[in-house]
Amino acid sequence: MATAFIPPDYFRRYSVADIFGSGQECEVDLGCGDGGFLLAVAHQHPERLYIGVERLLGRLRKVCSRAEAQGLENVRGVRAESRYFLEWMLQAESVRRLHYLFPDPWPKERHHKKRFVQEDTVPVLYRVLAPEGELLFRTDHEEYYSWVCEIVGGSPLFRREEWTDLENYPATDFQRQWEAQGKTIYSARFVRNS
Repeated sequence: MATAFIPPDYFRRYSVADIFGSGQECEVDLGCGDGGFLLAVAHQHPERLYIGVERLLGRLRKVCSRAEAQGLENVRGVRAESRYFLEWMLQAESVRRLHYLFPDPWPKERHHKKRFVQEDTVPVLYRVLAPEGELLFRTDHEEYYSWVCEIVGGSPLFRREEWTDLENYPATDFQRQWEAQGKTIYSARFVRNS
């Protein structure tokens, strides 16, 4: 699969040029799932580079196959845990935008430690984002929304800003499903402080 980036070494850092053959910055879809959002946004912005990170091999294979079938040369898929990819594999300040959309909220209190966003994740997000880079977050789970806003928004590394182009932002399958059920969708945009 040409769109799959299979790192020759999982213990080194990679630049955007290493992954795509050119470029200095990219956008990353954390936990890209079936790739609905990733492929839609890649179609919408062919001038940008997109990496979909997914730990499940079957899902990633489908995303890469669909990207190839659609001729999307600006998409790469990486099989890895999101945090490991950001912390250990991707070069610092190489991401223009992180998309963190409808993740598992791990609603039971005893499972909160499994949530991706934790206080020790914030420096990882900061490291990988370029100056003024963005973390875009969406969920249907109000408590997890509050959790992320408190942790990321409360850090001096980030500031919360208005997300003005929501109507042009492709919906995920989860978003369409929750909206059809009448659920409220919560959105937040965090910008990396220089």
